[in-house]
Amino acid sequence: MYSGSSDGEGPDAPAQRKIPPPSSMLWVRNLRRYIGSGAGLGSEALMELETKRILLDIFKEKQQKSAEAGTIPSFYKKKPEEGSISHRVQRLAKYRFLKKQSDLLLNADDLDAMWVCLRENCVIDDATGAEKMNYEDFCHIASVCTEQIGPKCRRFFSPSNFMKFEKDESGRIAILPFYLYVMRTVSLTQARIDMSELDEDSDGFLQPHEMEAYIRGLIPNLAQLRDMPAAFVQMYCRIAAHKFFFFCDPHRRGKACIKKILLSNCLQELMELHQETEEEVTDTEQAENWFSLTSAQRICDMFLALDKDMNGTLSKQELREYADGTLTDIFIERVFDEHVRRGKIGGGNAREMDFESFLDFVLALENKDAPEGLTYLFRCLDLQGRGFLTTADIHTLFRDVHQKWIEGGNYELCIEDVRDEIWDMVKPSDSLRISLADLLSCKQGGTVASMLIDVRGFWAHDNRENLLQEEEEPQEEG
Repeated sequence: MYSGSSDGEGPDAPAQRKIPPPSSMLWVRNLRRYIGSGAGLGSEALMELETKRILLDIFKEKQQKSAEAGTIPSFYKKKPEEGSISHRVQRLAKYRFLKKQSDLLLNADDLDAMWVCLRENCVIDDATGAEKMNYEDFCHIASVCTEQIGPKCRRFFSPSNFMKFEKDESGRIAILPFYLYVMRTVSLTQARIDMSELDEDSDGFLQPHEMEAYIRGLIPNLAQLRDMPAAFVQMYCRIAAHKFFFFCDPHRRGKACIKKILLSNCLQELMELHQETEEEVTDTEQAENWFSLTSAQRICDMFLALDKDMNGTLSKQELREYADGTLTDIFIERVFDEHVRRGKIGGGNAREMDFESFLDFVLALENKDAPEGLTYLFRCLDLQGRGFLTTADIHTLFRDVHQKWIEGGNYELCIEDVRDEIWDMVKPSDSLRISLADLLSCKQGGTVASMLIDVRGFWAHDNRENLLQEEEEPQEEG
């Protein structure tokens, strides 16, 4: 049997080989140095520390850049590239957020159930017959609706919402205004979600093609547009979307803020088409709504009738036939100077009004009292581009109106008297000039603009008392 090692050392050998301590081994020292430097993360704790260190470095770097740039905030952030991971994550997060918000909305069945709950648990006012509820009824209805519909209706029954409505001497509110408030809130929220889904770059703005896509999606749900010919849908969406951009994109940047769209009267006017048309509604009344099918067809027919050479654009001579030729020549010239881009026809010297510019033109004339329409017209009235009108400008502008007035067989006018009347109507802050702010604040800016650009507009002002009397007579007979 062997009693020792092969090299002759037995168990009783005086000098045994000693194992060095771990700290003295080179590989141990290297491993500890490797782990301690953070290069090898072997645990979640070390990974967390490394993450915090990286984020802290990024934060310090941003702070340093901000200090070097002074107090100017960052106003430009590069959008993620199409197809990149960042872009995909952004779209997925947006989809999930909008899906969550959509799930919290009340649907048509929920709204019907809420209306039933309101009517079953309200009281009838003996004096007016209106259906009302006090705060105790309000809280009870909230409990009933929560049981039947779910917690998503609870937010409408907050104390602050109850205080928003007019109360009678007994502290009760009518149920109908409250229900209409719920319906409008749900409708606007749904519109916000639908528009956000179409907002491709998620910047809170819609471009023209995105707005047209939103309107195209609404058409099947709008009662007055269901019978629209399929061939006319694209043109209708183009006309309808243009009004949103005329009022919600005053600087013509090619995009409209979603929040501004939701708060504008344009969306409310469009939603009026949900109502079924009755037989008593005339074509004239339907045409007053820009978004009605009658109005859209009227705009197209008007443009086609003016386009004598059928080249898809309008020349100055063709536009002069608008409104039976009652607009002055100087106004038509100014429209082309201020609002029509120089075209490529005729070596870049000729200007032709395209359909988009024509829509702006019609919207401005049909909305002269609105700030957007009056701003459009004021640029045409401001002959020198100085931002204000002088007595000389008024005299020059009205001279063409006066000429058409006399050609129409009317009595002789004194231009100076009309100029003084305009000054009295506006009451400008500076007695020597009229600014756009003066026209907006006097609440008669649209009338003044009509008097200076359209002989028919001046005739309506000159005969305002007779016209008012004619409007009152049918009411008295009724």
